[in-house]
Amino acid sequence: MSESTIINANLTPLPDKVGVDGLEDKWRACWDEQGTYKFGGTRDRKAVYSIDTPPPTVSGSLHVGHVFSYTHTDIIARFKRMRGYDVFYPMGWDDNGLPTERRVQNYYGVRVDTSMPYDPDFVPPFEGTDGKKIDAKDQVPISRQNFIELCEKLTAQDEKLFEALWRKLGLSIDWSQTYHTIGEHPRRVAQKAFLRNLARGEAYQQDAPGLWDVTFQTAVAQAELESREYPGFYHKVAFRFEDGTPIYIETTRPELLAACTSLIAHPDDERYKPFFGKEVYSPLFRVKVPILAHPAAEMDKGAGIAMCCTFGDVTDVQWWRDLKLPTRSIIQRNGRIVMDTPDWIEDEAGRAMFEQTAGKTTFSARKIIVDALRESGDLDGEPTPTKRMTNFYEKGDKPLEIVTSRQWYLKNGGTDAALNAQLIERGKELDFHPDFMRVRYENWVHGLNGDWLISRQRFFGVPFPLWYPLDEHGEPDYAHPITPSEDILPIDPTIDVPAGYDAAQRDVPGGFTAEQDIMDTWATSSLTPQIVTRWAEPGEDNEALFNATFPMDLRPQGQDIIRTWLFSTVDRAHLENGCLPWANATLSGWILDPDHKKMSKSKGNVVVPNEPIEKFGADAVRYWSAAARLGLDATYDEGQMKIGRRLAIKLLNATKFALAIGREDENHHVGAPATAAWDPADVTEALDRAAMSRLALVVRQATEALESYEHSKALEAIESYFWQFCDDYIELVKNRAYGTAESTGHVPGEAAIRSARTALGLGLDAFARLLAPYLPYAAEEVWSWMHADAGSVHRAAWPDATVYEAAAGDASADLLDHAGEALAALRGIKSKAKVSMKTPILSVTLGAADDVRAALESAIDDIAEAGRVTGAIEFAAPAAAEGDADAAADAVIGVVASELGEPPAKKAK
Repeated sequence: MSESTIINANLTPLPDKVGVDGLEDKWRACWDEQGTYKFGGTRDRKAVYSIDTPPPTVSGSLHVGHVFSYTHTDIIARFKRMRGYDVFYPMGWDDNGLPTERRVQNYYGVRVDTSMPYDPDFVPPFEGTDGKKIDAKDQVPISRQNFIELCEKLTAQDEKLFEALWRKLGLSIDWSQTYHTIGEHPRRVAQKAFLRNLARGEAYQQDAPGLWDVTFQTAVAQAELESREYPGFYHKVAFRFEDGTPIYIETTRPELLAACTSLIAHPDDERYKPFFGKEVYSPLFRVKVPILAHPAAEMDKGAGIAMCCTFGDVTDVQWWRDLKLPTRSIIQRNGRIVMDTPDWIEDEAGRAMFEQTAGKTTFSARKIIVDALRESGDLDGEPTPTKRMTNFYEKGDKPLEIVTSRQWYLKNGGTDAALNAQLIERGKELDFHPDFMRVRYENWVHGLNGDWLISRQRFFGVPFPLWYPLDEHGEPDYAHPITPSEDILPIDPTIDVPAGYDAAQRDVPGGFTAEQDIMDTWATSSLTPQIVTRWAEPGEDNEALFNATFPMDLRPQGQDIIRTWLFSTVDRAHLENGCLPWANATLSGWILDPDHKKMSKSKGNVVVPNEPIEKFGADAVRYWSAAARLGLDATYDEGQMKIGRRLAIKLLNATKFALAIGREDENHHVGAPATAAWDPADVTEALDRAAMSRLALVVRQATEALESYEHSKALEAIESYFWQFCDDYIELVKNRAYGTAESTGHVPGEAAIRSARTALGLGLDAFARLLAPYLPYAAEEVWSWMHADAGSVHRAAWPDATVYEAAAGDASADLLDHAGEALAALRGIKSKAKVSMKTPILSVTLGAADDVRAALESAIDDIAEAGRVTGAIEFAAPAAAEGDADAAADAVIGVVASELGEPPAKKAK
């Protein structure tokens, strides 16, 4: 036997009592002190495993769903580290964007007024409002810079709480590798990438209709849409030809009649073919509009003909583009009707009608218009209730409007068929786990109908690094933006001055003005691989880190942001680096409450992660998380956590029991530290070799599953055998391991004793390592008993199946199954008789097939000792067994006959 296969143990004194309580504080401090999870700085790409860890949104608190998905990633990180990789596992904080702004507004009772000057001594009116929403009218106006400072202050507080939770959960993060999506380095990366996109023509600005949230006062990208059912009414409205003949359309938005540009029907619709090219007048406003054909019109919907307004929905935008229709916008960014009467309304009565709706909300304007239609006779019948699917901003609570504005876009295949095809191919190169998630990516890319809108009209985010020259009238020249050099990034154009100008020229004719918009939060988050790997940063160390970690190995994330985070990151890496940003993507499912409803803050059914961790322990919560498969929803289940806690405690107790064998005095106190050499060559007994055969198989199964990112499948294999090892194998061999013969009188020899002790040592050493990714605290504790001064189990090598195969020889694992069934049958005799398990069995006949009998005879002494059989164990044909009442329905072995001795006398108290 090769020296390298011998596992040398340095055994410590064992604690009198074991338990999971207190392990978290003990080992977390030790890991921090020893730098257990610190990235070693390896520069060989093949030796590094890099993870693009999701930066959680810093907006108050995490919920148990975060624990669920981040545990999945941590299991892989720990496994890869034990496989010999230098694991690059950073953590980021997504602290820009609307969630942060909303929280700051609510927490401090403030709002931004861009006309306000910066106040270095500003003190907010509130310091936390107990979650109560403060109305905008009651919020104190402050400058943009003051607001940003409050955002930075509050997110720093939240991040400390988040980090404390992640540490308690046992995430093996390298806490020296952290970043903020609003920090100096990420701002530089985002601005640098944008400037390069701009130089290559991939980023562009355009005045165009776009989705707009009137609550948040910002443009919204296609990826941020959420389709929800919204109640409304169908109104049957008459447009009229010159002679007054009506043609009816049905609309849910009569308030947009003044914005109507045309009526649209399908070119094959026989009802309207005679009217194509003719004109009608709009009701109330008497604006002449053409009747046109377009294949996107739905013949079977409503009247089959619809009015095209600029803009009521995305179909209007399509018709407007395809048919080159005029722009007649009447909805402002605040969601109200414009104040000035449009010049395309020439009819005096129509202009008077418009004045009644000017400045009104769309809801109020709709009521005015419907009442007027009813009075004019242009409303056919009364409105009929309906429910329709309407676009909302995913974080908003009002339907989106479509307004025309100047925005920045980044190419993503929505308007470029060649780029779209390239991004589809990138998706095919990426390994999705589970693979069925791939179709969501492909469907999204195929369904893109526009480029990625990346500008936002907010305050806390990464500024576009641009200025615009002003002409002699003070008008900005948007076609020729002023860009900074990369070496001075990051910049804030509202504070910094472009080269060749001075501060006095800001916002004056002939001078310059700053781009006021900020980048969408996804425009920064889509660059997390480039941020953490120090892409395009000067210096040899940065270049070496990038080459060693990029493209990264893993992107773990939620299934709900495939269209946003995953796709946008693929798009950015494709444009900037010409490759995928990572090789693998793991997608987690949802967490459901006990009623099988998705957990969300809005529903109020969220569980705060600290609660189950305090109640059951981090290992137990991790076990619940790990038991769920990728891509599938899982129910919040405290019962699973209790099982995980029992598993951790069993690992402690079983290891202590086995390590104490041969080291106890008469009072069961463990003596001085000892050393042991667990040599596979010393495993000579049939039952021990069968246990090692099964262990080798489990190691191979678990390794293969984890290499395929199937953490739950690996856990199932490990856990199943661990319980068999404890409940069957340890019970069967413990007397032999002790060197005693309480029942059979057959005292084991030295080789048989050593065989049992070696198999126990090899097995529990392997289980400590196999369970380390799942139960890091309990595994570290038992490892410290076995391997004093050998370092952390989390830096130990993953078990090698060949070691246990060497110990098993040609033994079959089936013997362990059969021996366990025989032991269960013997115990069943006593259970049926309702006597103590210590009651001796004077004689017993078991029914077993010939091949099973031959296997059992090789372990008969261990079976007899474990079952307390003082006489002989006889065998008979299985047909003679007493039946299913004495054995499990699927058992191979049954009891034919038995005789019990006297139960042992109870000890006096």
